[in-house]
Amino acid sequence: MQSLVSDELWRQFEPLIPKHDRSPKGGRARKDDRACLEGIVYVLRGGLAWHLFPRAEFGVGKSTCFDRFTEWSNAGVFARVHRELLNELGLAGKIDLSAAVIDSASVRAVFGGHTPAPVR
Repeated sequence: MQSLVSDELWRQFEPLIPKHDRSPKGGRARKDDRACLEGIVYVLRGGLAWHLFPRAEFGVGKSTCFDRFTEWSNAGVFARVHRELLNELGLAGKIDLSAAVIDSASVRAVFGGHTPAPVR
């Protein structure tokens, strides 16, 4: 299978991942972060449900990838990577803001209208 995470993307992503020391209690070593990122990209890019994750292709399980996705999301890793990539593209003049779309699915419409009565 072709790599979903290029070396360039990994170089940008890796420094933002929170570091984890081995547990003093011992136990199994932490799974490879890059393999987890490959799995996360596979699921998100394909719109795949987590329970359909193909463990054999990535060498990590669905629960490991999901846990890592949750951990990195809570730590703001994806937001920082997104911001850095947008900054790079902006500096290179590759962002065209003349055709941007914002809707209530991506931006909360606080004063968008009244809430109808509950459905019985």
